[in-house]
Amino acid sequence: MDFELTEAQKMFQEAIREFAQKEIAPLVDEAEKTSSFPMQLFPKMGQLGYLCARYPEKYGGSGLGKIGDCICVEEVAYHSVGIAAGIMVQSGIGTGAIYNRGTEEQKQKFLVPAIKGQKIAAFGLTEPNAGSDAASIQTTAVRKNGKYVLNGTKMFITNGTFCDYVVTAAVTDKTKGTRGISLFIVEKDSPGFSRSKIYKFCARSGEVAELVFDDCTIPAENLIGEEGNGFRYVMETLTGGRISHASRSLGLARAAFDAALKYSQERVQFGQPIAKFQFNSFKLAQMAMEIEAARWLIFYAAWLYDMNKPHVKEAAMAKLFASQVAERVTTEALQIHGGYGLTEESVAQRYFRDCRMGTITEGTSEVQLLVISREIGIR
Repeated sequence: MDFELTEAQKMFQEAIREFAQKEIAPLVDEAEKTSSFPMQLFPKMGQLGYLCARYPEKYGGSGLGKIGDCICVEEVAYHSVGIAAGIMVQSGIGTGAIYNRGTEEQKQKFLVPAIKGQKIAAFGLTEPNAGSDAASIQTTAVRKNGKYVLNGTKMFITNGTFCDYVVTAAVTDKTKGTRGISLFIVEKDSPGFSRSKIYKFCARSGEVAELVFDDCTIPAENLIGEEGNGFRYVMETLTGGRISHASRSLGLARAAFDAALKYSQERVQFGQPIAKFQFNSFKLAQMAMEIEAARWLIFYAAWLYDMNKPHVKEAAMAKLFASQVAERVTTEALQIHGGYGLTEESVAQRYFRDCRMGTITEGTSEVQLLVISREIGIR
């Protein structure tokens, strides 16, 4: 077994870490304050090959696979979970189905510009009455005169406020259950398509929106893959996305740990740095251990993904465990910061807020446990 990144992956890690420190970190405070995503990052990262690193070079990617994707997400999330969300959708669930199941024409029109940062992608699955239960979506798509007409609403769609297109799940045959769900590409200027911004208390720089399809008409060629196979495509997309989500939790946990370690070594009480008190040193040791454990679970799931080996269980485990680690680490980091951690200026309180995203989005913790239980034979 090889426990080291390849030279290409190491170089990419160093490059994206430096980029995140120089280009992303200075934007975070303003982005959080205004609840807005710094749009200039898309073309800037696209030009450098950082935006969608996992895709092959033939489409403009860096060919670094899911492991490369995880490296990028972790380094961006170290500075901002919200900004990482926008980047993560662009490189994952917003483009994955097009790459895996789309036609070459769709790849050239939608995937290639997304990799370059020239078009922004989103993924429309969650609805007001269909969150964890993705099979219960109610948005419909009816074929008329060589086109599809969509009606319905999507909620909490990352990048939805400014995306150029949204990969959208809709019911094409209500009588067939999950086999009656299809996947479509809806462009922003499609007649009958509208959107409005939703504000969150956490990950504020990651914009989310409500999307409304009111007799929204799109070309028939915007169907991804085969009609009726959309649910399968969605599950494929979500499984890979869970590994990326785990990387986001890892980046957040790492940032919270580093902040807590630094503060505890500088804060003096009773004549010594608080890091030297055993209860704090043990907390920090526990945090460091869990972060390392999460990292290896994530990279194992990513490796399985890249090797095209079964990875449903491992992806769910990685997302669940990493999000739980982020919860514990950010909680302890806030405790170590004490009263200072409660102030608006403190990064500790932001980390504490942002960790909640990891246990809810892209399948709640309870859903991950359900997936794992089924994968170990409990049905």
